Amino acid sequence: MDSDLFDDDHLAYAAAVRGFAEREVVPNLDRWETDREIDREVWLAAGRQGLLGLSVPERFGGSGVTDYRFRVALINELAAVGASSLQSGFSTNDDIVLSYLLRLATDEQCERWLRGFTTGETIGAIAMSEPGTGSDLQAISTSAVRVDGGWRLSGSKTFITSGILADLVIVVARTPAASDADAGAKAFTLFVVESGMPGFRRGRKLQKVGLQAQDTAELFFDDVYVPDANVLGDVGGGFGHLMDNLPLERLGIALAGQFSAEATLRWTVDYVRDRRAFGKAIADFQNTSFTLADLITRTESCRAYLDRAVTRYNAGTLTAVDAAKTKLIATENQWAVIDACVQLHGGYGYMLEYPVGRAFTDARIQRIYGGTNEIMKLIIGRHELAGSTR
Repeated sequence: MDSDLFDDDHLAYAAAVRGFAEREVVPNLDRWETDREIDREVWLAAGRQGLLGLSVPERFGGSGVTDYRFRVALINELAAVGASSLQSGFSTNDDIVLSYLLRLATDEQCERWLRGFTTGETIGAIAMSEPGTGSDLQAISTSAVRVDGGWRLSGSKTFITSGILADLVIVVARTPAASDADAGAKAFTLFVVESGMPGFRRGRKLQKVGLQAQDTAELFFDDVYVPDANVLGDVGGGFGHLMDNLPLERLGIALAGQFSAEATLRWTVDYVRDRRAFGKAIADFQNTSFTLADLITRTESCRAYLDRAVTRYNAGTLTAVDAAKTKLIATENQWAVIDACVQLHGGYGYMLEYPVGRAFTDARIQRIYGGTNEIMKLIIGRHELAGSTR
């Protein structure tokens, strides 16, 4: 990990993740892709090695480590072996679901839910997207109505990462607003739906272009009774809670993109050195040299930008606009790098038996989820224009 971001503790942690990946991940990658699902055993193995839920406080079974650089090290090592699907599941748990729980859960809720995030026994999901809504969270129609002791939740969600395996799902639902003035941002609440609740159904496992091993599903809530003890955060505060967590979610997506680009460049450099055409190594052609020089320089520059974003996140100063910029630059660069690397591989780059081919299909979603890159541009543009004096 060639970066000034890390010290010896992070490097030691990265070495532990590397060993875990070699033992538990690499031998299973092809099978997971074929099955379109990752074994729960690898989650338990990661938990036994202390790779999950680092930020969970000690009193709830964790280590209480909030230095995000350890998460960066894990994302990097999983990208290095092409385990994008597993990395996506781990990030959903640690950067999204667990982040909501740590910020919003009561002590009683923490006691019930957090320990499983450190052991790998609990897989979480966040259910925001609905058919027809896309990035427009204000258009969510899943709703919850007040009943004695809790709520009745009805609706459906789609594109839910870990939707098949999830034990715990944070669901965004529309709830009655206190007044007409509150019918916008204050009309949403977060509910924690647990596996086995009557009326909670999982639909089909969706067939995707990439991230084949990452189970993605439709979820249905048929008049699900959710007790008040499973309301997360403030009633009516759901939209604000979502906005608070988006910087970390987008930073995680950006880092996945960055490290995928770096790994793909390493694979490509090795390939062009060995592969021969017209009597010489592909690396000896000027086009190859110029292409790689450009890709490597831009990717190293992007890495410096992301390192700064991680430092800001650790300091509590990473803004929503910073995170939007980070996701935009990293995922656009990821796509450009991997596309060019496929070209340098020629026909073999289009074969899924080569890691560059799988990286290509896995990368396409990066510019869509966590808010499309068009939304990132909108956020950045609005901020800059509103503050411009030129």
